Amino acid sequence: MSKSVDLRLTAVLYRLDGHTYAETANVFHVSVFAVHTWVQKYQETGDLSDKPLNRGFKKIDPVKLRTYVKDYPDATQREIADEFHCSNQAVSKALKRLNITRKKKRAATKSGIRKK
Repeated sequence: MSKSVDLRLTAVLYRLDGHTYAETANVFHVSVFAVHTWVQKYQETGDLSDKPLNRGFKKIDPVKLRTYVKDYPDATQREIADEFHCSNQAVSKALKRLNITRKKKRAATKSGIRKK
């Protein structure tokens, strides 16, 4: 869990007042590594805020996916997943982010008439 910027700044200032990394870590109930990272970041940038989360596409390139869906409009999500070497759920999420809807294939009945 991420610590607040106020706590980080207080810990950094405590460390820069001459206390050791271990003392600072014990006082603020964090790891020595965390204190070291915060001090280093504060000295380099003067900022202790978190990096923004990157919620982009991880496995599927959105441009390639959009092109594939355009070229193969009847492809199922499973076929798309096989093409992009990922899971069906990854394709579903990627299509949702791109606002592309897909129709499910219906199973045909023996008589060719679907029951309602």
